[in-house]
Amino acid sequence: MNLRAARRAVTLAFAFAVSIIHLGLVRLSGPFTLERRARWLQSLASLVISSMGIKVRVTGRAPVTGLLVSNHISYLDVCIYAAIAPSTMVAKAAIRSWPLFGMMARSSGALFVDRSSRASAVKVTEQVAERLKGPVPVLFFPEGTSTDGAKVLRFHSRLFTPATDAGIPVTAAAVRYVIEDGTPERELCWFGDDLLLPHIWKVLGTAGFTAEVHFGEPHIYPDRRTAADRTHAEIEAMRSCELVLQ
Repeated sequence: MNLRAARRAVTLAFAFAVSIIHLGLVRLSGPFTLERRARWLQSLASLVISSMGIKVRVTGRAPVTGLLVSNHISYLDVCIYAAIAPSTMVAKAAIRSWPLFGMMARSSGALFVDRSSRASAVKVTEQVAERLKGPVPVLFFPEGTSTDGAKVLRFHSRLFTPATDAGIPVTAAAVRYVIEDGTPERELCWFGDDLLLPHIWKVLGTAGFTAEVHFGEPHIYPDRRTAADRTHAEIEAMRSCELVLQ
């Protein structure tokens, strides 16, 4: 049995218990607005990454409004971004039923999209348009799935539409994980047919690693395809630069 993983699992369970109590207090203290949901999620995410022994290093400035897009290599990405700054997120529909992470997403007001359903995509696009009028940025992962980090998949462009139609800034960000003992990042990526719980156990047992997040500058784009292609190129460049620096 991995004792490090076991200790962190207990700490993580305690973090979720504390956050559930905090959630109840937040709900009782007034309207559960989008901003209050985002700040509750930030508090929970900070506890989660601390419990898992994850360090975070940030380059650039996180946006306070607008659309935020990133590459996607793990379920950890959501916790990392949420801990850095309040935001509202777009997640795949399957996450709604996940243990713990599903509760976290539902309570934070995440929007759930079924990418196999055009109706779902249209509905969430409309919801994103409304959320972009709010006090916190909207985060989504335009690859549509998590990967092994070897390359950034071509971006789906639909969810860029509300921002480009309204002239709202889009900010690109890149995330990567650096393991202290030199183990390849791929070992922390969650992709393909990996089962969630065994992967979480593996992450909990990892000696130490850092999540590195690089935020670009916000830009306004003329249309959704341009936004998708240019943010994709920007994120690829940030990832390549980070890999060279290691």
